[in-house]
Amino acid sequence: MLVLLPPSEGKAAGGSGAPLDPAGLSLPGLREARATVLDELVELCGGDEEKAREALGLSEGLRGEVAKNAGLRTAPARPAGEIYTGVLYDALGLATLDAAARRRAERSLLVFSGLWGALGVADRIPSYRCSMGVKLPGLGALGAYWRGPMAQVMPAAAGEGLVLDLRSSAYTAAWKPKGEVAERTATVRVLHARMVDGVEKRSVVSHFNKATKGRLVRDLLSAGAEPADPAELVTALRDLGHVVEAEAPAKAGRPWPLDVVVTEVH
Repeated sequence: MLVLLPPSEGKAAGGSGAPLDPAGLSLPGLREARATVLDELVELCGGDEEKAREALGLSEGLRGEVAKNAGLRTAPARPAGEIYTGVLYDALGLATLDAAARRRAERSLLVFSGLWGALGVADRIPSYRCSMGVKLPGLGALGAYWRGPMAQVMPAAAGEGLVLDLRSSAYTAAWKPKGEVAERTATVRVLHARMVDGVEKRSVVSHFNKATKGRLVRDLLSAGAEPADPAELVTALRDLGHVVEAEAPAKAGRPWPLDVVVTEVH
């Protein structure tokens, strides 16, 4: 099972560890592309601060992120699973998984990133600010930039089993499963069900869908579930107490859309 996650906009500080070692990151086929983005980001942020802030879409209150990006090569690094924070990662709770579940997380979770392309949660990186929606002056939109490099490495990374794609739309732009990989890929939509005047009403959950997705992944890792395809994933999630609705795609070469229905939003 391979689980594709978005990063978080907010990130923890890098701490006091050794700096980034690009050769130590997962998916070594992305090394050259990562170096290109890193070079441009560091150069941008080491120059005109206002130009960098505008390019990165940062508010006045986040001005300090520019200087942080300028020092990425020498900044302390720590595991990506500790750098990424926010609703999804709080619900996932990597630090509180038992040892076996943590090993499964390190083996099966892949976090997409505007700067790094994609990372394992054990990969050591510095804290940074660069979303997939950013347009760098020399490279353009990062979502488009990463399509070529990601197309080279992701089919092999996907292996032969289930791909659970929990990325947000900005990060799906960098790689979309195709062909037989798509057929064993599942996407998740979170729906909030509530009774209104005796009738069930459903609405798509926005902000809190991240928490639900984090809990889904945590439950799978904690249970040691290894579904081989979307149909087995549906069974596994139902066995874990989740309400899941799914139908096989009408056309070949398409991912399975899964609806996870919740009655409480938190």
